This record gives sequence, C-alpha cells and structure tokens, in this order.
Amino acid sequence: MKVLIADDSKSNQMLFRTYIESEGHEVITASDGLEAVSAFKQKIPDLILLDVVMPVMDGYEAAARIKKLCEKRNLWIPIIFLSAMVRDEDVVKGIEAGGDDYLTKPVSQTVLNAKLKAMKRIAEMREELERVNQKLKDLAELDGLTGISNRRHFDYTLSKECRLARRSKEPISLILADIDFFKPFNDSYGHQAGDDCLKLVARALAPLVSRAGDLVARYGGEEFVIILANTDAAGALKVAEKMRQAIESLAIDHESSLVSHFVTMSLGIATETEVENIKPEELIEIADKNLYKAKEAGRNRVIG
Repeated sequence: MKVLIADDSKSNQMLFRTYIESEGHEVITASDGLEAVSAFKQKIPDLILLDVVMPVMDGYEAAARIKKLCEKRNLWIPIIFLSAMVRDEDVVKGIEAGGDDYLTKPVSQTVLNAKLKAMKRIAEMREELERVNQKLKDLAELDGLTGISNRRHFDYTLSKECRLARRSKEPISLILADIDFFKPFNDSYGHQAGDDCLKLVARALAPLVSRAGDLVARYGGEEFVIILANTDAAGALKVAEKMRQAIESLAIDHESSLVSHFVTMSLGIATETEVENIKPEELIEIADKNLYKAKEAGRNRVIG
C-alpha cells in the first residue's frame, strides 16, 4: 500500500515513516497541504495521513481539494486526519472536508497499524464492489454470445447520438448488416457452428469502428448494427465496404450459400445530414430498406 504523510514536523514524518515501512508499505511525504495535493496528483496514494495544522495550506483545505480530484477521477482514497487535540467541532469539520477518520497525536504504532489494516480492508471491499458493478454493467450492455454491445445498449446509444447530432448539426450514419443465408448455414453445420460464426463476425466488425460515438452491436439473430457519429454517406459507404470485405476474408465455409463458397454479408446504410428533426426509428427504417435492397440485388453487397 502507498501511504502519503503530510506533516510539517520532520520528526513526525520520520516516526510515521518508520511505523508504516515496518509493515511493508511505501511512504510518500509532504510538509504542507499544497505539497500534499501536488504529491497526490503525481503518485495517487492508497491512503493519506493529513496533519490538520500546517503552513501554506491546512489539512482541511488539502483534504477538500484532494476529494474533488478523486471525484473527477472516480477514485476513493481514505484520508485520516492527525491532530494533537480533537474536539467535536474538529471532527465535524474534518468529515465535511472529506476526511474518513481522526487520530490523536501522539499516535502509537499499534493504533496506526490497526487503522492501516482497517482502511486497506475497506479499500479492498470497495474495489470488489466496483468489479461487481462493472460486471453487472457489462451484463446489461453486452451481448452474452458475441461480447459486443447488445440491442438495449444500441437503442440507448442511438438516441443519445441523435440528440448530439441535432445539437452539433453534424451528420450521422447507421449501417444494418445481415449474414447471408444464415439459416441454411445453421441447418448445414449445426447451431454450435452458427454461434462460432456469429462470434467471428462480431470480432471482425468491432475493430473497424473506434471513434467516440461509434458503436457495433448485435441487433438480433444474425443481424448487426453500426452507429457512425459525425459521418456522411461517403464515409459510411467506406466503412460498410470494409466490413463486407472483412467478413468475406474470414473464409468461413458455407456450402449452402447461393452467392459464395464462404460466409458473406449484406449491408444497408442510412445517412442523415439534415439532423434538426432526426429520429432514431427513421434511421433504422431507412437502413433496413437498403439492407432489403442489398439482398434483392444479389446479397454480399452494400446499398446506401
């Protein structure tokens, strides 16, 4: 664990350093609140011990600044205040400033070690909670089979990007893609092979869009959908053609296809440049119609 000690007394710094390093932890020191804030930015400690009374900037102000930085970075770093006298009003002020505990000087090694263990345990519990929350978020947003975004996340993202397009007056494009003759593929090779095919297709499509606002999602069954923010028709056509070629180049055998010996994909594009009254459902409808045209024209092609 990395511990930041902020105390204007060098002797106190040395004493705390001895206690903490004897437990196998790393120590960073600062002599005032301003130095503590600077050290926090550079080192990001796991725990902070702050003396209340220090020159330049006291511990309360330093704690308040550090907590604001933590909020911006989505961090929780415990802060323990150090003080020779702890009155009720001092405790209240410290908690309001962002402190998590108080220690009265002089601090014994036994008490300090106990506090270190307690704060480490709390930090580990918070990390585990964050991992669980992230897992739940992934389950809510990702398709269980392919690992890319699911329909729910797509619907949310498309609505958000349409709002942003209206505000920025920038074009937005949507690609709806369908694996050609996927049902015959399943019938010929089995559902496990079908699942493997969907995973390979998703893995091939995902790296082709990486800008903020772009998204590749599984729309349902063998259909995939791609959001391209700030993208006009020409840009969307380039991306769609790259995707068509990427799927063809996977060279997945498909003896039941009527257009190729391998798995192929048909894609329909919708682009909106007059975005003042843009509606997500209208983009989907246009892309779906163009996808239908691509299938009617012989499949393994892009229509936009």
